[in-house]
Amino acid sequence: MLFGNNDMDKYSLSFEGIVEFVTVADARGFSEAARRLKCSVSHVSRQVSRLEQRLGTALFARSTRSVNLTENGRQYYLQCQELVSGLSQANETVTGAQSDLQGTLRISMAGSFAEQFVAPALVAFAKLHPQLSVELDFSTRRVNFVEDGFDFAIRYGRLQDSGLVARKLADRNLMAVASPDYLKENGEPSEPEALVKHSCLITNNDTWLFERDGKEVPVKVSGRFRSNNANAIVDACKAGLGIGYMPKSSFQNAVTEGSLIPILEPFWTQNITSWVVYQNRRFLPLKARLAIDYLLEHFKDWNE
Repeated sequence: MLFGNNDMDKYSLSFEGIVEFVTVADARGFSEAARRLKCSVSHVSRQVSRLEQRLGTALFARSTRSVNLTENGRQYYLQCQELVSGLSQANETVTGAQSDLQGTLRISMAGSFAEQFVAPALVAFAKLHPQLSVELDFSTRRVNFVEDGFDFAIRYGRLQDSGLVARKLADRNLMAVASPDYLKENGEPSEPEALVKHSCLITNNDTWLFERDGKEVPVKVSGRFRSNNANAIVDACKAGLGIGYMPKSSFQNAVTEGSLIPILEPFWTQNITSWVVYQNRRFLPLKARLAIDYLLEHFKDWNE
């Protein structure tokens, strides 16, 4: 026998409330945690309070409007999240839960590629798993996977945070375009450096990267219209407000119909990657692992 009766009672007690605690932290509230756990709010609150009493410290800072982790709570959460995820993964493996995913899958994404291609793929994934809830948050802000409760994110371009796992989803090519009216009035630039004399439609940054003879050509641009929404940039470009430079898929329909004209084609940057990004942790929830695998398979032969 590995444990005596007293030791076993103490061992079992040490895990009481941990699942509730992690769920409240993930859900950022007791009501949502109770919904996810399919129990009463009073049960969740009671379990967390008992856990706090045993630990001798407050894990949450509670107010009428929000529930936030304390500093001790944040440190405890980072450890307990691994524990709960590992236990969940072990249970899923044994019970074969792959065919009956449950809970909520939260994904952060932004951009026209995510809207036009990734979101429909996730709709198809959700349809395969009727017990799974899927939440898509469209925002360009940098997310904190722990505090914001996201399972993974879809991001585009060069990544800098080495603390995250990034898996290639699709390679994409950039395209510079302008409306016929804009080009008639302002002329067509013959090289990237000439853009400094033009009105440019700015998305996330005002330094555009082109290529010449295999080398990067950065150009700092300016203009009177800026938006982090690709559709708004396309509309502004069609209206003649300036030159746009985004992935080809964002402009393809407008180019096909003739409302926008490609320019500077020899200098377009090729193979800018869209990524699936997630926290570098030992146990990734099964719902996230299967969703990521589904997306990677879905886009493995994708061409822009």
